[in-house]
Amino acid sequence: MELFETIIALLLAAALLSTLAERIAVPYPALLALAGTAAAFIPGVPVVTPDPALALALFVAPVLLDAAFDTSPRDLRDNLVPVATLALVAVGVTVATVAVVARLCLPEMPLAAAVALGAIVAPPDASAATAVLRRLRPPHRILVILEGESLFNDASALLIYRMALAAAAAGSFSVLDAGSVLLLTAGGGALFGWAVARLHLAWVDGMFRDIPINTLVQFLGTFGVWLVAEALHLSAIISVVVFGMTLARHAPRRIGGRRRIASYAVWDVAVFVLNALAFLLIGLQMRAVVARLDGAWEGVALLAAATCAAVVLTRLAWVMAFNTVARWAAARFGPRVRGGRAMPEPSREGGLVIAWSGMRGIVTLAAALALPESLPYRDAIVFASVCVVLVTLGLQGTTLGPLLRRLGLSDDGTVEAEVVLARTGTAEAAIRALEGEPPSPGRDTLLRELAARAALGEAPPADGTARLQRRAVDAARDALEALRRDGTIGDDAFHAVEEELDLMELAADPRLRPG
Repeated sequence: MELFETIIALLLAAALLSTLAERIAVPYPALLALAGTAAAFIPGVPVVTPDPALALALFVAPVLLDAAFDTSPRDLRDNLVPVATLALVAVGVTVATVAVVARLCLPEMPLAAAVALGAIVAPPDASAATAVLRRLRPPHRILVILEGESLFNDASALLIYRMALAAAAAGSFSVLDAGSVLLLTAGGGALFGWAVARLHLAWVDGMFRDIPINTLVQFLGTFGVWLVAEALHLSAIISVVVFGMTLARHAPRRIGGRRRIASYAVWDVAVFVLNALAFLLIGLQMRAVVARLDGAWEGVALLAAATCAAVVLTRLAWVMAFNTVARWAAARFGPRVRGGRAMPEPSREGGLVIAWSGMRGIVTLAAALALPESLPYRDAIVFASVCVVLVTLGLQGTTLGPLLRRLGLSDDGTVEAEVVLARTGTAEAAIRALEGEPPSPGRDTLLRELAARAALGEAPPADGTARLQRRAVDAARDALEALRRDGTIGDDAFHAVEEELDLMELAADPRLRPG
């Protein structure tokens, strides 16, 4: 009962703090981590310690699947070089820098433990950065690079993390063995994720038509991919990423809008809940960690401060150096063109925003929770990791918005232009399909609406159609509530008509019915 009450209290705190974070324009993970740390020192607050083997699968797998499903392979290809260098080279440089710094602060720390610390704090969490940036609408290329980086930097960092833990347990390390393991786990993980996704599309997806069961199977499939990949000693992260991206390319035509709307709503809630619990739970560990560190504060505090400085400065130095080279290449060889589209040129301002978006989050916390109790200097590593999360979220998360406004970066209209093209093209295709049908009042009504949609695809209309429809839906809801309130209709009729009004409200979204 105590565990249940604690989880309910944590989720209530997460809801309240996230609402506050939105109002004061800071990433909600920053407030959650601070609140968890503060709550740890309140007498009587229980400490919930998840199983280390469970932490990564529970907190990372669904978040990765959700991000992978929304990722555009086309945009990734267009920005492959900056994404790859951030996900691979920048992670490696950060791991090495932090490992050196850790050994300088605590010379007795084994190299494997120092490398594990570097791998834990190396991967930034793009969700925190994009939560701020999406409200401010920066150039689309910045969001693509940050989201692409977040998919693959977790894989590279956690592969190093696993090898470091294996070396710590075995007491030795072989570069040759590590290289072969890296190729096998990464390549095998990609192949496994693709194969399971194709199997899911061909067999599993068509078997479960009921919406709750279908959504449940999606979660079971995500955790199943992770757990089986782990059992096969493959990269679970790469497996889940490839699984999600493959589903995203082929699933839309296989499921209807009703299932998709329900699925998206459940995933949004689940990802938020898992993020919130991870940030709060890691904060609650701090009381026990601090108690075990009693008497060793000087070296641990130095380690935490030096690690925070190392991760921020290393990313800043790497991104700005790469950005300088990229701008020189663009000036020397001209803008890149892919598929007839001119690629946006890198800018100093964009590089600075990307460099300052290196906030650490869910993967760092989950990896810290997953450290085995037997690892030397485990508590010092956990303490330093939590400090990195708090400092980067607090410092960078609260200043990223002002920095973007100071630099004068704004939305370049890339997505909106493509929305107009898609809106016009789909409306014209629908018109061609209906023109072959026998005349009827319903056909003529649809044709008029589709013709207006196609004509208005070039620019936002001025007639306020969406506003009028939203107003009509609001009035209809008031009338429906009154009918139930005075007993004219029962709840069954109420919910049936309420669902119809929900669909009308969705159709009034400006992206569906502009104006």
